[in-house]
Amino acid sequence: VHLLESGGGSVQSGGSLTLSCVASRYTSGAYCMGWFRQSPGHRREGVAAIDNGSASYDESVEGRFTISQDNAKRTLYLHVNNLKPEDTAMYYCAAGPCWAVATFSLVRSPNLGYWGQGTPVTVSS
Repeated sequence: VHLLESGGGSVQSGGSLTLSCVASRYTSGAYCMGWFRQSPGHRREGVAAIDNGSASYDESVEGRFTISQDNAKRTLYLHVNNLKPEDTAMYYCAAGPCWAVATFSLVRSPNLGYWGQGTPVTVSS
């Protein structure tokens, strides 16, 4: 599975973006998908995941980020609102076993899944 992210950019604090991730083939039923991020000097961390329509979020983005999926378009979205400077990072889309994606533990075993190249988000204060 090849994943291609887009939609990142530079915004001011409080701004919004919509990140997209297109998969090279259908993943529904085979994998769960999620969004992860990594800022300079920090480990990659889970942000949001979706499993058969059920979403889960890291507490740091709860209420501000929304993950959604359009299976017909093989596309995963992350709507990010009320952005903060600490949200600045490279955002990655991933597909993998549901148990690993939903718990964000895929970051500890990245070879279990598929990763995109990332799309950068920069938030200025």
